Amino acid sequence: MTRLEKLHQEIASCRACPRLVEWREEVARVKRRAYREWTYWGRPVPGFGDPRARLVIVGLAPAAHGANRTGRMFTGDRSGDFLFAGLHRAGFANQGTSEHRDDGLALKDAFIVAAARCAPPDNKPLPEEVARCAPFLDREMALLPARVLLALGAIGWNAALASLERTGVTFGSPRPAFGHGAELPLPGGRTLVGCYHVSQQNTQTGRLTPAMFDAVMARVHALIRPAS
Repeated sequence: MTRLEKLHQEIASCRACPRLVEWREEVARVKRRAYREWTYWGRPVPGFGDPRARLVIVGLAPAAHGANRTGRMFTGDRSGDFLFAGLHRAGFANQGTSEHRDDGLALKDAFIVAAARCAPPDNKPLPEEVARCAPFLDREMALLPARVLLALGAIGWNAALASLERTGVTFGSPRPAFGHGAELPLPGGRTLVGCYHVSQQNTQTGRLTPAMFDAVMARVHALIRPAS
Protein backbone atom coordinates (compact mmCIF):
# COMPACT_ATOMS: atom_id res chain seq x y z
CA MET A 1 0.00 0.00 0.00
CA THR A 2 1.34 3.44 -0.97
CA ARG A 3 1.56 6.41 1.38
CA LEU A 4 -1.25 8.05 -0.57
CA GLU A 5 -3.49 5.02 -0.16
CA LYS A 6 -2.77 4.90 3.58
CA LEU A 7 -3.60 8.59 3.88
CA HIS A 8 -6.88 8.05 2.05
CA GLN A 9 -7.84 5.30 4.48
CA GLU A 10 -7.13 7.68 7.33
CA ILE A 11 -9.22 10.43 5.74
CA ALA A 12 -12.19 8.11 5.18
CA SER A 13 -12.24 7.10 8.86
CA CYS A 14 -12.06 10.64 10.32
CA ARG A 15 -14.73 11.69 12.86
CA ALA A 16 -13.13 14.91 14.10
CA CYS A 17 -16.07 17.27 13.41
CA PRO A 18 -19.27 16.26 15.27
CA ARG A 19 -21.54 18.57 13.25
CA LEU A 20 -20.30 17.16 9.96
CA VAL A 21 -20.39 13.55 11.15
CA GLU A 22 -24.02 13.96 12.20
CA TRP A 23 -25.02 15.66 8.95
CA ARG A 24 -23.24 13.34 6.50
CA GLU A 25 -24.61 10.25 8.26
CA GLU A 26 -28.15 11.64 8.44
CA VAL A 27 -28.07 12.40 4.72
CA ALA A 28 -26.80 8.88 4.05
CA ARG A 29 -29.57 7.38 6.17
CA VAL A 30 -32.51 9.50 4.94
CA LYS A 31 -31.30 9.69 1.31
CA ARG A 32 -32.87 11.52 -1.60
CA ARG A 33 -35.84 9.82 -3.26
CA ALA A 34 -34.01 9.49 -6.58
CA TYR A 35 -31.25 7.56 -4.82
CA ARG A 36 -33.23 5.52 -2.33
CA GLU A 37 -31.75 2.26 -3.70
CA TRP A 38 -28.19 3.52 -3.16
CA THR A 39 -25.98 2.65 -0.22
CA TYR A 40 -24.49 6.07 0.51
CA TRP A 41 -20.79 6.46 1.24
CA GLY A 42 -21.59 8.76 4.19
CA ARG A 43 -17.95 9.30 5.20
CA PRO A 44 -15.14 11.80 4.49
CA VAL A 45 -14.11 11.71 0.83
CA PRO A 46 -10.41 11.27 -0.05
CA GLY A 47 -8.78 12.85 -3.06
CA PHE A 48 -9.00 11.20 -6.47
CA GLY A 49 -6.85 11.01 -9.58
CA ASP A 50 -3.39 10.33 -10.93
CA PRO A 51 -0.77 10.12 -8.15
CA ARG A 52 1.81 11.49 -10.62
CA ALA A 53 -0.37 14.50 -11.42
CA ARG A 54 1.17 17.82 -12.34
CA LEU A 55 -2.28 19.43 -12.08
CA VAL A 56 -3.93 19.48 -8.65
CA ILE A 57 -7.49 20.80 -8.50
CA VAL A 58 -8.53 22.26 -5.14
CA GLY A 59 -12.27 22.14 -4.53
CA LEU A 60 -14.53 23.07 -1.63
CA ALA A 61 -16.29 20.03 -0.12
CA PRO A 62 -18.30 16.94 -1.12
CA ALA A 63 -21.94 17.47 -2.10
CA ALA A 64 -24.53 15.85 0.15
CA HIS A 65 -25.99 13.66 -2.60
CA GLY A 66 -22.92 13.70 -4.85
CA ALA A 67 -19.59 12.60 -3.39
CA ASN A 68 -21.20 11.90 0.00
CA ARG A 69 -23.29 9.33 -1.88
CA THR A 70 -20.69 7.96 -4.30
CA GLY A 71 -17.48 8.29 -2.28
CA ARG A 72 -15.52 9.99 -5.07
CA MET A 73 -14.86 13.70 -5.46
CA PHE A 74 -17.30 15.54 -7.77
CA THR A 75 -18.97 12.26 -8.74
CA GLY A 76 -22.71 11.95 -9.11
CA ASP A 77 -23.78 15.60 -9.26
CA ARG A 78 -24.05 18.38 -11.83
CA SER A 79 -20.92 20.13 -10.66
CA GLY A 80 -19.03 16.97 -11.49
CA ASP A 81 -20.80 16.67 -14.83
CA PHE A 82 -19.46 20.10 -15.78
CA LEU A 83 -15.98 19.52 -14.33
CA PHE A 84 -15.31 16.10 -15.83
CA ALA A 85 -16.71 17.09 -19.21
CA GLY A 86 -14.22 19.97 -19.19
CA LEU A 87 -11.35 17.79 -18.03
CA HIS A 88 -12.19 15.30 -20.78
CA ARG A 89 -12.12 18.03 -23.43
CA ALA A 90 -8.76 19.15 -22.07
CA GLY A 91 -7.31 15.63 -22.13
CA PHE A 92 -7.10 15.17 -18.35
CA ALA A 93 -9.91 12.57 -18.13
CA ASN A 94 -10.67 9.48 -20.20
CA GLN A 95 -14.40 10.21 -20.22
CA GLY A 96 -16.67 13.16 -19.61
CA THR A 97 -19.15 11.60 -17.20
CA SER A 98 -18.94 10.63 -13.54
CA GLU A 99 -21.75 8.54 -12.09
CA HIS A 100 -20.22 6.20 -9.51
CA ARG A 101 -16.84 4.97 -8.24
CA ASP A 102 -16.74 2.00 -10.62
CA ASP A 103 -17.79 3.76 -13.82
CA GLY A 104 -14.33 3.60 -15.39
CA LEU A 105 -13.45 7.27 -15.00
CA ALA A 106 -9.71 7.86 -14.75
CA LEU A 107 -7.77 11.10 -14.55
CA LYS A 108 -4.46 11.54 -16.36
CA ASP A 109 -1.93 14.02 -14.95
CA ALA A 110 -4.66 15.50 -12.71
CA PHE A 111 -5.71 14.97 -9.10
CA ILE A 112 -8.63 16.43 -7.14
CA VAL A 113 -8.41 17.47 -3.49
CA ALA A 114 -10.70 19.63 -1.33
CA ALA A 115 -10.60 22.10 1.52
CA ALA A 116 -13.14 20.00 3.47
CA ARG A 117 -13.75 16.26 3.17
CA CYS A 118 -17.27 15.91 4.60
CA ALA A 119 -20.50 17.18 3.10
CA PRO A 120 -21.44 20.29 5.14
CA PRO A 121 -24.96 21.63 5.78
CA ASP A 122 -25.86 24.25 3.15
CA ASN A 123 -22.52 23.52 1.43
CA LYS A 124 -20.81 25.77 3.99
CA PRO A 125 -18.13 24.22 6.20
CA LEU A 126 -17.23 26.25 9.27
CA PRO A 127 -13.74 27.77 9.48
CA GLU A 128 -12.80 25.45 12.33
CA GLU A 129 -13.93 22.44 10.26
CA VAL A 130 -11.76 23.51 7.32
CA ALA A 131 -8.89 23.95 9.81
CA ARG A 132 -9.31 20.37 11.06
CA CYS A 133 -9.15 19.11 7.48
CA ALA A 134 -6.07 21.19 6.67
CA PRO A 135 -3.51 18.51 7.65
CA PHE A 136 -5.14 16.10 5.19
CA LEU A 137 -4.82 18.69 2.41
CA ASP A 138 -1.21 19.41 3.32
CA ARG A 139 -0.23 15.75 3.38
CA GLU A 140 -1.98 15.00 0.10
CA MET A 141 -0.36 17.97 -1.62
CA ALA A 142 3.07 16.92 -0.32
CA LEU A 143 2.70 13.55 -2.07
CA LEU A 144 1.76 15.02 -5.47
CA PRO A 145 4.31 16.45 -7.95
CA ALA A 146 2.08 19.41 -8.83
CA ARG A 147 3.22 22.18 -11.15
CA VAL A 148 -0.18 23.87 -11.34
CA LEU A 149 -2.72 24.24 -8.53
CA LEU A 150 -6.16 25.03 -9.95
CA ALA A 151 -8.35 26.57 -7.23
CA LEU A 152 -12.10 26.29 -7.77
CA GLY A 153 -13.61 29.35 -6.13
CA ALA A 154 -12.36 31.65 -3.39
CA ILE A 155 -12.48 28.95 -0.70
CA GLY A 156 -10.31 26.65 -2.80
CA TRP A 157 -7.93 29.55 -3.51
CA ASN A 158 -7.62 30.49 0.16
CA ALA A 159 -7.21 26.85 1.19
CA ALA A 160 -4.36 26.50 -1.32
CA LEU A 161 -2.71 29.70 -0.06
CA ALA A 162 -2.99 28.55 3.55
CA SER A 163 -1.51 25.15 2.72
CA LEU A 164 1.39 26.79 0.91
CA GLU A 165 1.99 29.11 3.86
CA ARG A 166 2.17 26.11 6.18
CA THR A 167 5.05 24.82 4.03
CA GLY A 168 6.93 28.10 4.44
CA VAL A 169 5.80 30.02 1.34
CA THR A 170 5.20 33.69 2.18
CA PHE A 171 2.94 36.17 0.44
CA GLY A 172 2.90 39.93 0.59
CA SER A 173 0.19 42.11 2.08
CA PRO A 174 -2.56 42.23 1.02
CA ARG A 175 -2.83 38.53 0.42
CA PRO A 176 -3.19 37.55 -3.26
CA ALA A 177 -6.88 37.80 -4.16
CA PHE A 178 -8.93 35.16 -5.96
CA GLY A 179 -10.22 35.86 -9.43
CA HIS A 180 -11.28 33.82 -12.40
CA GLY A 181 -8.14 33.38 -14.48
CA ALA A 182 -5.91 34.84 -11.76
CA GLU A 183 -2.35 33.50 -11.70
CA LEU A 184 0.13 33.49 -8.85
CA PRO A 185 3.71 32.31 -9.47
CA LEU A 186 5.01 30.05 -6.71
CA PRO A 187 8.45 28.78 -5.70
CA GLY A 188 9.84 25.87 -7.67
CA GLY A 189 8.25 26.91 -10.95
CA ARG A 190 4.72 26.18 -9.76
CA THR A 191 1.65 28.36 -10.37
CA LEU A 192 -1.66 28.84 -8.58
CA VAL A 193 -4.52 29.49 -11.02
CA GLY A 194 -8.04 30.61 -10.11
CA CYS A 195 -11.29 29.45 -11.71
CA TYR A 196 -14.89 30.10 -10.72
CA HIS A 197 -16.30 27.10 -8.90
CA VAL A 198 -18.15 24.59 -11.07
CA SER A 199 -21.28 24.85 -8.90
CA GLN A 200 -24.71 25.03 -10.50
CA GLN A 201 -25.04 28.58 -9.19
CA ASN A 202 -22.21 29.50 -11.57
CA THR A 203 -22.70 27.13 -14.49
CA GLN A 204 -26.47 27.53 -14.82
CA THR A 205 -26.36 31.32 -14.63
CA GLY A 206 -23.61 31.70 -17.21
CA ARG A 207 -21.09 33.06 -14.77
CA LEU A 208 -18.91 30.08 -15.72
CA THR A 209 -19.37 28.72 -19.23
CA PRO A 210 -17.69 25.73 -20.89
CA ALA A 211 -15.73 28.17 -23.07
CA MET A 212 -14.47 30.01 -19.97
CA PHE A 213 -13.42 26.75 -18.36
CA ASP A 214 -11.71 25.61 -21.56
CA ALA A 215 -9.73 28.86 -21.68
CA VAL A 216 -8.46 28.26 -18.13
CA MET A 217 -7.53 24.69 -19.02
CA ALA A 218 -5.64 25.89 -22.10
CA ARG A 219 -3.60 28.12 -19.81
CA VAL A 220 -3.03 25.19 -17.43
CA HIS A 221 -1.64 23.18 -20.34
CA ALA A 222 0.69 26.04 -21.24
CA LEU A 223 1.98 26.23 -17.66
CA ILE A 224 2.53 22.47 -17.45
CA ARG A 225 4.10 22.10 -20.87
CA PRO A 226 7.67 23.20 -19.94
CA ALA A 227 8.01 20.06 -17.80
CA SER A 228 6.94 17.80 -20.68
